[in-house]
Amino acid sequence: MTGFDIRRIGGRIGAEVVGVDLSSALPDAVVGELNTALLEYQALVFRGQHLDDEQQLAFASRFGPLTQAHPTGIPSVDGQPQVLPVDGEDQRANHWHADCTFIRTPPKASTLRAVVMPPYGGNTLIATGVAAYRDLPEDLRRFADRLWAVHSNDAGQTLMENERAKRYREVFMSKIYRTAHPVVRVHPESGEPGLLLGSFAQQLVGFGVRDSWPILSLLQSYVIRPENVMRVVWNPGDLVLFDNRNAQHYGPDDYGDLPRKLHRVTIAGDVPVGVDGRESYLIEGDDAAHYTPAMS
Repeated sequence: MTGFDIRRIGGRIGAEVVGVDLSSALPDAVVGELNTALLEYQALVFRGQHLDDEQQLAFASRFGPLTQAHPTGIPSVDGQPQVLPVDGEDQRANHWHADCTFIRTPPKASTLRAVVMPPYGGNTLIATGVAAYRDLPEDLRRFADRLWAVHSNDAGQTLMENERAKRYREVFMSKIYRTAHPVVRVHPESGEPGLLLGSFAQQLVGFGVRDSWPILSLLQSYVIRPENVMRVVWNPGDLVLFDNRNAQHYGPDDYGDLPRKLHRVTIAGDVPVGVDGRESYLIEGDDAAHYTPAMS
């Protein structure tokens, strides 16, 4: 250990990292240990860092190449094409999802930095697909191993009823992506299988929509069991790094008209692989090369 502490938040997911200054130039050994911790805990919370955009970008880039702000052209922070503003005035992500699973190469991980937080509410929930997979009864696990799901951005956005929100949705839907991913993804670093689901997963390959939903809902119910979920209670200046390959997140819409704003920087990911070794494949759209460097 290189001089910092890791304190569990939940029994199955989440840890707080104490004793690391993310604004400094971290030694490679520290970054390596943080990556190891990310693989174990899936979400790491860093309190009171108070980074600016450049510092957040520098920290995120230590874990791999960065994506642009968003695949469909959602505007970035002015002058920062790799920083996405997550603003409660534009949209409320009160649905379980992993970031951008509608493209063939979803992000490896995401960093979220609290900029403006309401005095109450506005938390973020993060759930583990790895523990969920372990929880499945054996026969259901074997069934899930064979399933593939179509993920699309033509779903999953809960918006405020205002002009900003309408414009946001128009841009979000300006280019439609549909990608088939394995329901059970083998993590490229840890080798652990985990459920790859969320609100962008709309239909099972080979199943009709009506038949897909009960199965998807059943599997998703294991992901969001309370024992598989951690809650991040934000303070301005906090930063969370979470593994987008085996975790989902949800932002409860419980803060009314109060302002809430975070900045997101994401690390580019690779093509998901199922337990049978097959890779995800594109159904509609393109390879999103404008958004993310090819990692596989």
